[in-house]
Amino acid sequence: MKNGKPTWWSRTSTTGTDTADTPDGPPEPADDADFTLAAPAAAPEPASAPAPAPTPVSDPAADAPAASEPTPPQAPAPVVPEPVVPAEPVAPEPVVPAAQATDAPAAEAPEAVPAVPAAPVAYPDPGPAPVPPQQAPQPLHAPDPYATPPYGEPGPWAPAPPVQRPVPPAAAMPQGPAPVPAPPVPAPPGAVHAPAPGPVPPAPPAGPPVGPAYDPWGAQPVLPGAGKPPRKPRRGLALVGALAFALVTGVIGGGVGAYVERHGGISAIELPQSDAKDIGRAPDSVAGIAATALPSVVTIHVSGGGSAGTGTGFVLDTRGHILTNNHVVDAAASSGEISVTFSNGESARAKLIGRDTGYDLAVIKVSGVSGLKPLALGNSDDVRVGDPVVAIGAPFDLSNTVTSGIISAKERPITAGGEKGDGSDVSYVDALQTDAPINPGNSGGPLVDSAARVIGINSAIRAAGGGADPEGGQSGSIGLGFAIPINQGKRVAEELINTGKATHPVIGVSLDMRYTGDGARVGAKGAGSAPSVTPDGPADKAGFRPGDVITKVDGQRVHSGEELIVKIRAHRPGDTLKLTVTRDGKEQTKTLTLGSSTGA
Repeated sequence: MKNGKPTWWSRTSTTGTDTADTPDGPPEPADDADFTLAAPAAAPEPASAPAPAPTPVSDPAADAPAASEPTPPQAPAPVVPEPVVPAEPVAPEPVVPAAQATDAPAAEAPEAVPAVPAAPVAYPDPGPAPVPPQQAPQPLHAPDPYATPPYGEPGPWAPAPPVQRPVPPAAAMPQGPAPVPAPPVPAPPGAVHAPAPGPVPPAPPAGPPVGPAYDPWGAQPVLPGAGKPPRKPRRGLALVGALAFALVTGVIGGGVGAYVERHGGISAIELPQSDAKDIGRAPDSVAGIAATALPSVVTIHVSGGGSAGTGTGFVLDTRGHILTNNHVVDAAASSGEISVTFSNGESARAKLIGRDTGYDLAVIKVSGVSGLKPLALGNSDDVRVGDPVVAIGAPFDLSNTVTSGIISAKERPITAGGEKGDGSDVSYVDALQTDAPINPGNSGGPLVDSAARVIGINSAIRAAGGGADPEGGQSGSIGLGFAIPINQGKRVAEELINTGKATHPVIGVSLDMRYTGDGARVGAKGAGSAPSVTPDGPADKAGFRPGDVITKVDGQRVHSGEELIVKIRAHRPGDTLKLTVTRDGKEQTKTLTLGSSTGA
């Protein structure tokens, strides 16, 4: 039974237009019967029934291809036995003896070759027999395109049946002695026409071995590569390998780069450097200002009276006069030594020309020094808050130190000194405030503007630690430095050079320094039971009385007696001032001309 399995037909290839038979195999049956190949050199089985008449075939020699174009040998395809279905009865055909159809000469056969089928007997061709239409057997199950054999059609993975190689024609291959066919037996009338048993198929010619017959229901030989799962692409492995290679090369490259960077490779390290040349600086830059001012700045060393100190000064003229602070040279006021060191390293001795404690200014002079370069003086009245400034000095004995900043404020009333306790060493300064770093040793040095002109003399700093002794742990600069305006310093320096003393502007009153109210109050009495208002002095002439409170000077507010002194000393003797006075709760404005007194 077929059991729904497909039938694999074994057929030979045809040539020409005749589809009845071919010389390469047995004739194709006209019905649905199956055939199997007979073994070589085997005798046909005896017929148990009357032998049917053979089917007429054409002359193999006539249908064979030319000798110049041999047909490649083709192995016979295996067939599957199936039950024979009887064909429709056909009319009997005349039988022609097989001896009449033998046309191929037997003398041309070579010796010792495999047996080949003898030429078929030629019969008169009555024409193709009518083949009734047969109904193809239906499988038990519908074909499943995705199923595997044997339940559906052969899957795409099923091996193809072996190629059936065509049998070469008799004229193109060696022939052996032809076997004598059995005489045909005429078929009785009414018998079913069946194909006559053909000659024994010859042995396959020598050539490449032919594989076993293909049986779709039997065990198949394992072909090379068959049954193995498809090899998956190794993209993941390739990616991992590429990443590992990149990581290794990156680590090696980084290590080599780090080694070369640290050790300079195999050659000696040679750092790049620009060529040495004199590069100019803008005159108003800090470097340009320092280059202009430094040759005129000196470092002062003072010793005497059991103490020593360091300060700064600057050259006023070519005759050797140098301006500095009084507290710098105070130790050598009575006896001591003063030495000056210039910016080029040369040193010279100096002597004290004059000093004033009220203004905290002093003038010294060097002798026998040539090539002095005076420092230009500016005008402190033209200074504005925010103007850039440069401070030059020797902080902590570090000579020729340059710092820069701006003008933080003007007319700051400050007092300095007072170490003696009697007030004789107290200085009253209407100062310029700057944030340029100023430290002990900067005292007496110049504070210059952007044109390298002196606008102030560095005199005081506000220390966070409070104390003026550097050995006592005084703090450094906190950005609060104060300088005496150069207009005041110029006047005092000229008086000290010309007369050795400086004059102070006065109004002729004694102030009550213990007054805590707003303003400066005129005392009840002066020193040594003297009147508090000097007779015939500027204040007496203007009508001042004891107990009057002065609140303004030229319209500027004053809050204490120290501030009033600072405002008065900021002017010259002979200047006219307008003072606002409060008496018995009423304000009065009085005008007076400043007098003069000789300072200590």
